[in-house]
Formats: sequence, C-alpha cells, structure tokens
Amino acid sequence: MQEEVENRTLTLIVSGTKFTGRLLKAAITKYMAHRKEKKLNKQRSRDAPVKPQGRQTVKQLIGQNQGVSNIEITDPSIKEFEKIARKYGVDYAVKKDRSTSPPKYLIFFKGRDADALTAAFTEYTGQKVKKAEKSERPSVLAKLSQFKELVKNAVVDRTKRKELER
Repeated sequence: MQEEVENRTLTLIVSGTKFTGRLLKAAITKYMAHRKEKKLNKQRSRDAPVKPQGRQTVKQLIGQNQGVSNIEITDPSIKEFEKIARKYGVDYAVKKDRSTSPPKYLIFFKGRDADALTAAFTEYTGQKVKKAEKSERPSVLAKLSQFKELVKNAVVDRTKRKELER
C-alpha cells in the first residue's frame, strides 16, 4: 500500500530563494510537457508492429515474406512437437487436415528456420521411438503379479513328519 502511494505521489523540487507564482507556473509547465512526451513515446511504441514468434497462424507466417515450407505429421500428439519447437525457437504454424480418417497435421515454418526445424524434428522422432520401445516392455506391476501367481501355484510341503524307526 505504501509503495503504491509513493508511486502516485508527485514530487516537484524547485530551488530558489524567491518562490514566486511565475516560478511555480514554469515548473508545472515543464512537468506537463515531460508527461506529454512520455505518453507520446509510449503510444509510438505500442503502434509499432510486433513480430510474432513461436506458434502463429499461417496468415501471420506468410505475411512475414520469408518463404514458407511445410512438414506433414500424422501423429495426434502434436503438443510434444510444439514443446520441442519452442525450445529451438522455430516460428511455425500448425494446420489440421481433416480430410483423412486419422487427421494429419501440416506444420508450416519459415524457410530460414529449416535447420532449426530439422533439429527439432529429429529430437521429436527420437522421443517417439523411445516411447515406442518403452511401451513394448512389460510393466513392472505386470511382472510382479506374474511372479505372485507363480509363488501361489508352487506348493511347498512344509509339514513336519515325525516317524519313529523301529
């Protein structure tokens, strides 16, 4: 609360032995001119076109006039690719093609980002291969239940027999 009050407080320092009305008027005019200039600078910076980065629409990507290429992905888990593309700083756009029964995704990217996109795509495919290998392995819980069944079925003769030999 105190910080908010300090930020809104107007501090105007005028040094002089004679403090007149003209001096006060001049100080206030200078302050108002400064505020007006600051406001104009802020407005100019806001009006400047912001170049989008990362994921964007196809229209925005084409509007940058840097050439567009595309790659086709049939895997429905496109979010993983987007995470990797952000990591590599690639400007891209994703378009879903619903004409086929499993929908495929077209990934558009700038021509100058081709090297970065190939690196991102190789990492993405590497992750997919790892996941496929991991899914082929049986889970630890399945192995555990299998061994439990084996132990249950194995009958151990634990009865003690006391026989007297005569």
